[in-house]
Amino acid sequence: MNVKNTVKFIALIAIIVIVAYIMLEGLSIGKFEIKPVSKSIRQGLDLKGGVYAVMEGQGKVSPDDISKAISVIDNRVNALGVTEPVIVAEGSNRIRVELPGVSDPESAINFLGQTAQLQFVGPDDKVILTGANVKDSKAVVGKDSNGMDMPQVTLEFNGEGSKKFADATAKYINQQISIVLDDKIISAPVVQSQITGGQAVITGMEDFDEASKLAVQVRSGALPVTLKPIEIRTVGPTLGQDALTKSLQAGIYGVLIVMLFMLVYYRLPGLVADIALAIYIMITFAVFALLKVTMTLPGIAGIILSIGMAVDANVIIFERIKEELKSGKSLRASIEQGFHRALIAVVDSNVTTLIACVVLFYLGAGSIKGFAVTLAVGVLASMLTAVAITKHILNTVVGMNITKNPKLFGL
Repeated sequence: MNVKNTVKFIALIAIIVIVAYIMLEGLSIGKFEIKPVSKSIRQGLDLKGGVYAVMEGQGKVSPDDISKAISVIDNRVNALGVTEPVIVAEGSNRIRVELPGVSDPESAINFLGQTAQLQFVGPDDKVILTGANVKDSKAVVGKDSNGMDMPQVTLEFNGEGSKKFADATAKYINQQISIVLDDKIISAPVVQSQITGGQAVITGMEDFDEASKLAVQVRSGALPVTLKPIEIRTVGPTLGQDALTKSLQAGIYGVLIVMLFMLVYYRLPGLVADIALAIYIMITFAVFALLKVTMTLPGIAGIILSIGMAVDANVIIFERIKEELKSGKSLRASIEQGFHRALIAVVDSNVTTLIACVVLFYLGAGSIKGFAVTLAVGVLASMLTAVAITKHILNTVVGMNITKNPKLFGL
């Protein structure tokens, strides 16, 4: 028995076990923390549940309008505290919005899709200033004339807005200035005196939640184009969790069956392939966590498919090794020649799959892109493990000089 190679093999197994444990359970040492992979990989709408909607711009819509609208919607979503939203353009005039964890789709989409064109209009119907002149807005609880609590939205104007508002309040003393949101008057206070502080208050909201949403809309800015929802779907959290559980079970059972087949059919090389497969899975999920990939059901399908491709590469390599052994070559020579002969076939098959992934990513949309990303990452990881890692482990095992019995190599 070669002690050096034996120690290397045992150390490798120990490292795999330790890394696997850290990926599953995480690690915390003082301020240093590694989160478990399950908490580092984002779950898509079909796994976590929530709202899926496609909103279409009305009228003549430019790419710049869609880009600005996405920015406004993103600001509104962030202000609401929705975690891991997806807000992307689809085509030339549509926006796809995915909001995991949201239970009231109609209210959420109405809030996000409201144009929120804020205007201050004088008694002569002239626009004094707009939401573009507002620097900040906050929802607060004020007092009405009777001393009762009343939800309000405080506005702070920028320099230009402060001047315009001061001029208007000086001009329209004892007259109404209407505060209009999307052509609807929400408040029409009478000007008592000139206001020079660059601030205003909007009243008339039914509750604090309504005031908070209005403050967010004003602060985020108005949508540059009217958006109409053309598709709205709700995925319940129970349905998403059930789909995740079944997908994980299918993946685990599939991996275990593949590992058992490799072990029974190829014996010692099969054991090496199983170890390499475990390394492949860890590499794949580590990359997903680093890239902050959003995991979806098609994405899980891509992972399972790439596992099959990783095993397929090992099958090609091991069959070439068996052919070399049958021709009478030594074990080490057979391994070297087997990997050399299989390399072109393995690389060609994976490259063609990568080309398909690129096409799917650039021409597909939504979950199709997620499938393409997970499959591409899996294919790249499988090439690494099949060509480099499997070869290194197999040479280490052979170098231990435990046995040279050809039957242990599938003959």
